[in-house]
Amino acid sequence: MKILSFIRRFLSFIFSIYAAIIMLASILAVIPMYIFVFNTCSDKRAPIVAHRISRGWARFLFIAFFIRYRLRGEEMLSPDQPYVFISNHRSLLDIPCYALSCKHTFRFLSKAELGHVPLLGYIIRNLYITVNRKDKHDRHRSIEKMLTSLRAGISVFLAPEGTRNTGTSPLLDFKDGAFRLAIAAEIPIAVLVLHDADQRLSPLRPIEMTPGIIHGEWIGVFPTKGYTEAQLPVLKSEIRQRMEQRLLDGPQA
Repeated sequence: MKILSFIRRFLSFIFSIYAAIIMLASILAVIPMYIFVFNTCSDKRAPIVAHRISRGWARFLFIAFFIRYRLRGEEMLSPDQPYVFISNHRSLLDIPCYALSCKHTFRFLSKAELGHVPLLGYIIRNLYITVNRKDKHDRHRSIEKMLTSLRAGISVFLAPEGTRNTGTSPLLDFKDGAFRLAIAAEIPIAVLVLHDADQRLSPLRPIEMTPGIIHGEWIGVFPTKGYTEAQLPVLKSEIRQRMEQRLLDGPQA
């Protein structure tokens, strides 16, 4: 059994090296596309085109990684409605899953330090909304930018746990930000649940990737029009309970 376990881990490591090479090569290929878009398209058009590039990039990566992404429930999303999208977050593979989960143009909220990553940082600085969580003024600035994005018809995607969940519980405690944003903008919250992404690439073993299936499902759209700050805890609790139950139930056949 120890020999089989060693062989399995070794093959996973080799596959991860292959995946890392694919990732680096694909970044080098798409960077010029993003540069062209950000420098030639209007401020209104650029996010739309860039999102299409991101979806194509994500689709290519999953094909190259021999990962199948199975999605349910996308019919509940209205094509002309901006949303505050939220999802659980356990793996680096969640990001391409988010991109593939809907055709809506959206912006992520990202940690400011990721904007300094070579090559990838260029995309993050131009496509995402970055925030320094330790800086109160920067947090306020990021909220204003997200509100501006929503009012312009461009959705926002947030992980309400605030960081990747590396523990054993289905979800970490939720931060208020996504819910406060949706209430302030009177924009509905659309909830995505991802299963098995951490089985393909664990947050605890980021150098070991395995091919297979990731399941995603939209489990509900929650209106916020007419809500007040006083109702935020109830809304947050209801959505968290719904997500936790779906994670415990596992992916539907």
